[in-house]
Amino acid sequence: MKAVIMDEKDNVATAIVPIKKGERVRIGEKEIEVLDDIPQGHKFAIKKIKAGEAVIKYGEVIGIATKEITPGEYVHIHNVKSRYQGDIK
Repeated sequence: MKAVIMDEKDNVATAIVPIKKGERVRIGEKEIEVLDDIPQGHKFAIKKIKAGEAVIKYGEVIGIATKEITPGEYVHIHNVKSRYQGDIK
């Protein structure tokens, strides 16, 4: 296992080990090709997230996508306004 989702509503998974670009990762019944290097503890999309849509982890909104995010793409401050940083409330 290389990644986990925390809740069935999540649209991101968390890498539990570093994942290299091009690796295929199984998430439940799906297999996703990772499009970027993902550091351990960081997130990648498991489904398409449109610009302006919620980024969901732990079944909760943790941010808003600032651009469309493709499945397998790294999800971080370059493409998300984050609750952690106070960008959104």
